[in-house]
Amino acid sequence: MSRDLLKKIVKILDDKKAEDIEVIEIKELTIISDYFVLASGTSTTHIKALTDELEERLSAEGIRPRQIEGRATGWILLDYQNIVVHIFLPDAREYYNLSRLWNDAARIAPEELLSHIS
Repeated sequence: MSRDLLKKIVKILDDKKAEDIEVIEIKELTIISDYFVLASGTSTTHIKALTDELEERLSAEGIRPRQIEGRATGWILLDYQNIVVHIFLPDAREYYNLSRLWNDAARIAPEELLSHIS
């Protein structure tokens, strides 16, 4: 289930023109979640649109986030239990630098996930 949901999330973000999508596999390092998905938007409007699209398309399949944080900030977090999605403005992403914090974690190329979607 996690891997299928991961593919859907990456596809939705890619379809909506998210920038610099990064998938970090953290399940071997923490119990917080299995994956982090990081993506950037070009503006506040864009990150809100990415969030709305993700929430709407997954909700249509009965998949709802456990929690959403930061709607009024440059960093929106959607918690889908095994997958936590972080949508940033570029400045916020650079400042918090989650990629560096989880440097020891495995990475999954978004292209690999997108190539397996039918």
